[in-house]
Amino acid sequence: MKATAAVAGLVALSSSLAAVVLQDPPWRAFVAASSADRRQSESALAEIAPMWRDGYASMVVDVARFLPAARRPSPQDDAGLPGLATGFEDEPPQGTPPDRGDFPAAIRRSPEAEARQRLVDFLGRQTRQRHGDDLRAWRRWIWAQPYEPHPDYAAFKGELYARIDPRFRGFFPAGVESRIRLDEVDWGGVTVNGIPPLRFPKVIPASQASWLRDGHLVFGVLVNGEARAYPTRILAWHEMAIDRLGGVELTIVYCTLCGTVIPYDSFIGERHFTFGTSGLLYRSNKLMFDEETRSLWSSLEGVPVIGSLARSGFRLSFRPVVTTTWGEWRRDHPETTVLSLDTGFTRDYSEGAAYRDYFATDRLMFEVPEADTRLKNKDEVLVLRPEVVGEGASPVAIAVARLKREPVLALDAGGRRLVVVTSKGGANAVYERGAGDFRLSADGTLVDTVGGRWTVTPEALLGPAGVRLARVPAHRTFWFGWVAQHPDTVLIK
Repeated sequence: MKATAAVAGLVALSSSLAAVVLQDPPWRAFVAASSADRRQSESALAEIAPMWRDGYASMVVDVARFLPAARRPSPQDDAGLPGLATGFEDEPPQGTPPDRGDFPAAIRRSPEAEARQRLVDFLGRQTRQRHGDDLRAWRRWIWAQPYEPHPDYAAFKGELYARIDPRFRGFFPAGVESRIRLDEVDWGGVTVNGIPPLRFPKVIPASQASWLRDGHLVFGVLVNGEARAYPTRILAWHEMAIDRLGGVELTIVYCTLCGTVIPYDSFIGERHFTFGTSGLLYRSNKLMFDEETRSLWSSLEGVPVIGSLARSGFRLSFRPVVTTTWGEWRRDHPETTVLSLDTGFTRDYSEGAAYRDYFATDRLMFEVPEADTRLKNKDEVLVLRPEVVGEGASPVAIAVARLKREPVLALDAGGRRLVVVTSKGGANAVYERGAGDFRLSADGTLVDTVGGRWTVTPEALLGPAGVRLARVPAHRTFWFGWVAQHPDTVLIK
């Protein structure tokens, strides 16, 4: 009996200890740990330490990133983002990363810098990793670990970002559904709609756009016979345009960081969505949100990833788009309209003004878990998405440099026989290629293997005897942004 009682006592003690071990510290302790008040910070860290799991590391890094570094940072380091510690402007200048310059001696010795040092020292002790104050290295280490977050991580993230803009809190309610790792959701440096979308912008006929030169870049969209040009010099400042073209309402998203424009239908069936810019990123890709449910959507995928719609299975349909010059687009579409400079906002809409420094180098503003060195980060690729190549097939990316060298490129993707036709101005269009193959004749006409002549139109290839080969939607993007979310991509270069 005594032995039985002793065993029962040990079992009870073991269960009690397990409960302690499995208990999570309150998420507010991680916020308190970043306090400039040394006593409050050390008390919070002492509360967290006995219950530590490596899954908490992202919370420590999240709060540390809003504090200034206690040393001169390198350009690759997170030196402290504007926000909790350094103040925030509603619309910081676009085109430059968050401030990564040197800090005056007063900041290097500031209580906030000391708080950051306490956090990274604590991280090193708890994880036995030696990344010091290099928060980017910490994040890479975190992303390489199994995703086992604090159960209240979403509430923590919402409350942390709410200090920048209270509207962030609405994206991260307690227990929110998520299809992506929340520790990879990053603040992009602006408030909700801090990069203001254009909503049914004013458009003008091509003949009135005297400010556009033939060599200026535009994104061209054609829907139901109606053509419109969206100059990069305008869209880069707004990153989204809600527009109506060919009787269809579109949400045209421009993720400047990953270099892609995608025109989505604003409806899924009978359900209409009104989109805005969340100010948040996932793997350096813009997250948009719908005003109806406050769910966050991947702008690259067109699917909801966080919020009440995350498990809905919704996917936005997208339309073909070309990146080309204004001169070529206007020549091929003389009836086109184009966005007006009269947007209702004051911006420097001169060619190349927005994100000039970012586009000029191969460096990233926000890191991704891994780099794929088959191409440079910002090399452009034309992508055939999973829903285009077919269920179960890997997506395909074609280096734009290859398409410039080979303006008629045949490929097989997911069992589909396709051909990419690239114009002299660099516009890429993908079509079904049927049973035959194509080449350019000496006079630049598209011909098939038996000499039949084909006409290239925005909607289809038109051949002999009325044969019509439909166009397939595709879009361009930077290599790093695409492969970060589709590591199984087949690359043609």
